[in-house]
Amino acid sequence: MFDRPGSSGERAVLVHLSFHHDQEDLLELKELAKSAGTDPVQVITGSRKAPDSKYFVGTGKLDELKAAVVSQMADVVLFNHSLTPSQERNLETYLGVRVVDRNGLILDIFAQRAQSFEGKLQVELAQLKHLSTRLVRGWTHLERQKGGIGLRGPGETQLETDRRLLALRIKQIQQKLDKVDKQRHQSRHKRKKADIPTVSLVGYTNAGKSTLFNQLTGADIYAADQLFATLDPTLRNCRLSNNNDVVLADTVGFIRHLPHELVAAFKSTLQEASDADLLLHVIDAHSDDRDDIMVQVNKVLTDINADKIRQIEVFNKIDLLDNIKPHIDRDDQGNPIRVWLSAATGAGLELLLQALAEVFTNNKVRKRCHLTASQGDIRGKLFSCTKIIDEHIDDQGGCQLDIEIDVKHLGLLKNVHCEDLP
Repeated sequence: MFDRPGSSGERAVLVHLSFHHDQEDLLELKELAKSAGTDPVQVITGSRKAPDSKYFVGTGKLDELKAAVVSQMADVVLFNHSLTPSQERNLETYLGVRVVDRNGLILDIFAQRAQSFEGKLQVELAQLKHLSTRLVRGWTHLERQKGGIGLRGPGETQLETDRRLLALRIKQIQQKLDKVDKQRHQSRHKRKKADIPTVSLVGYTNAGKSTLFNQLTGADIYAADQLFATLDPTLRNCRLSNNNDVVLADTVGFIRHLPHELVAAFKSTLQEASDADLLLHVIDAHSDDRDDIMVQVNKVLTDINADKIRQIEVFNKIDLLDNIKPHIDRDDQGNPIRVWLSAATGAGLELLLQALAEVFTNNKVRKRCHLTASQGDIRGKLFSCTKIIDEHIDDQGGCQLDIEIDVKHLGLLKNVHCEDLP
């Protein structure tokens, strides 16, 4: 076939076709290409009713693409679409350069940005699952059977061996991620037991989530004007104006049609959003297609079962807009639903903290509960959903519990003798 260079900064020809259904965004493809470290030298656009089964593009467009690759001395062709393994193989054979589809491009960016042990495992898992359907591409020697002493007989092709080893590696990574997921679950359970709310920052990539996270928590996580600047989830404590504490979680940015391999691989990371008590949906207020982007983010939230969680929309980057000052929008009941601010300048941050304080008003009371020996089931429930201040067991098997309980759980004390604690 041809050699696949490992260098970065390749010259890339971008391909974007329009169909009569849900479209990808050409500007987004250009940003993805730059984020991957390539130099986009030409864009090929066109329209079709349906993709060609062999080359995805038609024969005329294929010749145009070949001419662009030759004239621009391109190293790679990036498609803003998902290609089948056979389409990638056929295109590479005809064009003589590497062909990468949208999913492969996003996976490459993720591989460059992952820093933590968990993040690297998640990216490798996604890449291996993507690669498992493309092993045959460009590697004809893998179809030969092994030969030699001790290896004759029915045999196993090199391709089958690689697939088996690939499946084994995927299984090993999944086991490690399951262990990480279990640890994250234990951490979330401890936070819920301590009744500390979790607020997850979600939104389109490059909307300013990490900058806002740094401003609110004083953290110093990497933030840059590029797609997927940060991948690894970060959790920090944040003190609100009413002296309540919440845990802020900065999650990976979303994008149109986030590859299924990534949704599956980043399950434990995205779980921080689906298990949150509140979502801060960070939106680039300066973006021309912000309404469409909001729809795309909500689609991803639906995919990870986080669409039912309460949201506050955070319209960020108002410093780039004219005549927009920081303010809070409220619903008919006076509840905050939208905050306009600038994370870069800090304008309006106090309004966001005010909105969070209103959502998480201190509704806890302190009680001293006297439980009999037969009320062990109630004791178990109190341990699971309240903060236990002190416990004393009496000689009859009963106990005295000093607890801090949210008013929404007071129904558990219906048949328990209690008194208020100072």
